[in-house]
Amino acid sequence: MFDLLSNHRRRYVIHYCKQEERPVELGELAEQVAAWELDTEIEALTSAERKRIYTSLQQTHLPTLERAGMVRFDDRTIELTEEASTLEIYLDIVPGDSVPWGLYYSGLSAIATVVMAGLWLGLLPTETVSALGWSTLVVALFVGSAAVHVVQNRRMRLGDVERPP
Repeated sequence: MFDLLSNHRRRYVIHYCKQEERPVELGELAEQVAAWELDTEIEALTSAERKRIYTSLQQTHLPTLERAGMVRFDDRTIELTEEASTLEIYLDIVPGDSVPWGLYYSGLSAIATVVMAGLWLGLLPTETVSALGWSTLVVALFVGSAAVHVVQNRRMRLGDVERPP
């Protein structure tokens, strides 16, 4: 699966097909992939740019996706198969400039441990903030982080946004 998804053009194919939720024409797909790849509008593409992507998709990427059972491809029309839904687990995109969520939650757990140890050892002030207040703060940090995590995951899924992440 990772080899299949290692190429950005194949990810773009999956993204576009998920967005459209219908069989798409190869020419239409090639135009959109070229526009994303070149960071331009479809109208600004040259015929050479379209042809290069069209040929690459037709000869390499779509047959690869079809052999893996992810799309049905009949020379002109592309459609995602039911098998493509198995890719969901592999499509969690982590932006290059962000901290992986596992590391983030480990840090948050360390903070929670320090707060709880501070309460048990009497090192944290309980006159101004009660033990329940400190505990509520820790829980609120986890709840807020989880909410942000869910929103970011939805925003960073192939097929769920206009431009592929």
